[in-house]
Order: sequence, then structure tokens, then C-alpha cells
Amino acid sequence: MDRRELVKGAISGALTMWASPFLRAAQFTANLRVVDAGGANVVAFSTGDALVLVDSGAPKSGDTLAAALKSFAGSAKVQTLFNTHYHLDQTANNEMFAAAGATIIAHDRTRQWMSTDYWVPSADRYEKARPKAARPTRTFQEKGSMKAGSEQIDYGYLIDAHTNGDIYVFFKNANVIAVGGVASPERDPELDYFTGAWIGGRVDAMDLVLKLANDQTRIIPAYGPVMTRAEFKAERDVMEEVRSRLFKEVREGKGPDDMLKGGLMNGLARTWKDPGKFLYDACKGLWAHHNKLDPNVV
Repeated sequence: MDRRELVKGAISGALTMWASPFLRAAQFTANLRVVDAGGANVVAFSTGDALVLVDSGAPKSGDTLAAALKSFAGSAKVQTLFNTHYHLDQTANNEMFAAAGATIIAHDRTRQWMSTDYWVPSADRYEKARPKAARPTRTFQEKGSMKAGSEQIDYGYLIDAHTNGDIYVFFKNANVIAVGGVASPERDPELDYFTGAWIGGRVDAMDLVLKLANDQTRIIPAYGPVMTRAEFKAERDVMEEVRSRLFKEVREGKGPDDMLKGGLMNGLARTWKDPGKFLYDACKGLWAHHNKLDPNVV
């Protein structure tokens, strides 16, 4: 085989892997892995007899997800499902698992958002409440823990980071933390300001995750590849730099268009596909938290 054929074969193999139900799959232990569900990450832990999932995947991914879980854990049923937040891309298959007897655990505010119609400013429309079968059946306010087989699972609130109902789920023995939309290695970080999320909350939440983690911890976002602690901290540091710049600009009375034209997003360690939208959302969130800005002495 010459070099051209070798490269072609490598590319073909890579495409086959990325097209599989285990897109971006990562297996941490024999019992814990990340499964692709319509582009969204689902964390699956098997006790042998039962499964614990973190998030249930994107719309129209139910059959693919079910097949992937069967390949991973055979006939084991999903006993517990965590929702890291309320977005449909992470909760679309809730009904499927609830119908099979799964308990759905989430923060209380996630259930609130899933239980009522609400206005989506960016889309200029109302989002209808989710069916009762899709909503969490057990909620909490601050933190909790459970045992699943030999695994200790801790979970807790990440306040106002991506939505106002974000949580982490920490598989302590495996040293894996699922954080949903609080990490965003590929997509633009999102701030659902109309729920209360803001950039200061995101930085604080990321700091909390960093305290839980060590250098061997793997951190799983809602989308994109599994992250090391160092990669997660690098994203956190970018968020902190943006937060610092925003505080100064907001104190001076500038709006998102002024900030973008003035180069606020220039020179960062990552780029944004839509920096204008990010700045608009970040400013809206900051205006709601204006009392947290440092004083501006004129």
C-alpha cells in the first residue's frame, strides 16, 4: 500500500467512526461511556441490570439512542435519567424512558421551565410546555447523591450558568463529570438570559466544577468532545476574560453593537460563529445583574 492509499484508508476509517451511533464516543470504564444522540452527548452508566443516563438526546434520535444503549448494555433498562437543563436537545427522549419506568431527576427550575409555556426572545415566539410525561419526576435545590452498583454519583446545582437550572453529575469512582451546556468546546457558549443565566454565573459555575475535578477528571459537555480539566479551565479563562471586558464596557454605557465594533471579542483564545448574538445575550444578562458590577468612579 502506497502513502496515498494509506491516507485514504485512514480518512475512510475516521469517517466510519464518526458516522457510527457512538459518534464522539468515549469509554471511560467497562460500564461508563458517552453515546451520541442526534449530535448531543448522552452519558450512559451500566450496573449490569440497569442504566443511569445523563440527558436523553436530541429530537428524532430515539431509535438511534435505543440501539446504541442495547449494544452497550444489552437488555438493561434505564432506571435513572438526569436532565442537565431543560433544552429540548438534551431532553427530547424523556418520554421514551419515562414510559419504561425511568425516574427523571433535574433541578427544580428545569421542571418549572418544562412545565409552562414561555417566550423565546431570539425566535420571537412562545415555546409550549412539554407533556407531563417528559417532565422530571424528582427535583432538588442544591445537591444530592446516589449509589448505582459500585458507583457513587453526586449531583449539584450550577446556578445561572447556561440556564437557571443547570446541574453537574459526577461519577466519582470513574472520575467523570457531566456538565451539559455549562461547557461548550465547539459551539458558541450560550446564555439563556431570559431565565437568569449570565456570564458571571457561568464563570462561577465553571469554578465550582474545577474544584470538584483533578488533573485526571474527564468533563463531558452537552455537545462536542470530552474535555480534560485543563481544556475546561482554558474555556473558563476565556469566559473570565470576556466577563472582565464586558464589565468595563457596560459601566461605560456601551451596547453590544458598540462593543463588537470596538473589538471586544478580538484577541481571545477562541472565536465565535455569531459574536453579535453572544454579546447581545451577555449584555442582557449583565443588565439584570448590574448590582454586581464594580463601581465606576467618574
